[in-house]
Amino acid sequence: MKPIPNVVSIAGVDPSGGAGVLADLKAFSALGAYGCGVIAALTAQNTRAVTGVHVPPVDFLRLQIDTLFADVKIHAVKIGMLGSAQTVAAVAERLAHWQAPCVVCDPVMVAKSGDHLLARDAIGMLRDALLAQTYVLTPNLPEAGVLLESRAPETVKEMYRAAERLRELLPLASERWVLLKGGHLPGSEVVDLLFDGDRMIELAAPRIETKNTHGTGCSLSSAIAALLPQAGEFRRAEQAVRVARDWLRGAIAQSGQLQVGAGHGPVHHFHALWK
Repeated sequence: MKPIPNVVSIAGVDPSGGAGVLADLKAFSALGAYGCGVIAALTAQNTRAVTGVHVPPVDFLRLQIDTLFADVKIHAVKIGMLGSAQTVAAVAERLAHWQAPCVVCDPVMVAKSGDHLLARDAIGMLRDALLAQTYVLTPNLPEAGVLLESRAPETVKEMYRAAERLRELLPLASERWVLLKGGHLPGSEVVDLLFDGDRMIELAAPRIETKNTHGTGCSLSSAIAALLPQAGEFRRAEQAVRVARDWLRGAIAQSGQLQVGAGHGPVHHFHALWK
C-alpha cells in the first residue's frame, strides 16, 4: 500500500464549513490524505457575509506550527487566509525553519461576499517572505492584480502576461509553479493557466452554472496539496493540478445535493464518496 500523506492547512476558520480550514480538511480527506490544521485566523462567517475577523496571538500560531512539525512528518502544506502581516511573517519563518515541502499558497484576500480577509500591509510581506517558500501559487484574477500591483487581467491574453510576472515573484532557480485561475472572466468557458517559467499550459473547461461557489479556491488549493505527495515525480505539479481541477468540477456540479445557507453555498467535497 502507498503511504498516506500528512497534509496541513494553515488558514482561517469559516464556521459554515464551506471555506478555510474546515473545507481544506474535507478536500484532504476526499483525496486520500490525512489532514492536519493550524488556525491562523477566526471568522464570523456564513454563506452570505463575513461579520468579524479575529487573529490569534502570533506566539500561539508559532507554537501550533512547531508542536505539529516536531511530531508529525508533514508531506505538503496549504496556506490560506492569514489575516495580518505579523501572521504572514511568522508562518514564512517557521516554514523555512522546518523546511516544509510542497507548499501550496492560496493568497486569500477577499471572500466571495466581497469582504476583505487580508490586511493591506500584509500583501508586501506575503510577496517578500511567503512566496520564497511557495511551490505552487494559486491566485484568482483579482488576487493576481493585487500581487502585481496592477489591475486584474481582463482577457486570456492578459492572463498570459500576468502568469509570467507572477512566476517572477517565486524563486527563479528551482521548480515552482503558478496556477492563475480565470473563473472571473465572462464566457461559457473557464480558462486557467499553469506556468513554471518554461511551459505555459492552458487548462480550459465548460463553465458550470451555479451559485454554489463558496470556498472553491480553498478547496482547489487543498486538493492540489493533498495530491502532490501522491503524484509521480515526473510532472508532479501538472498531474496534481489536473486531477484536482477534475475533482473540483465534480464537487461544483454536485453541490446542489447540499442545502447549506441562503447565499453562495459550498461545493460537495464528498460527491464521489457519498451515495
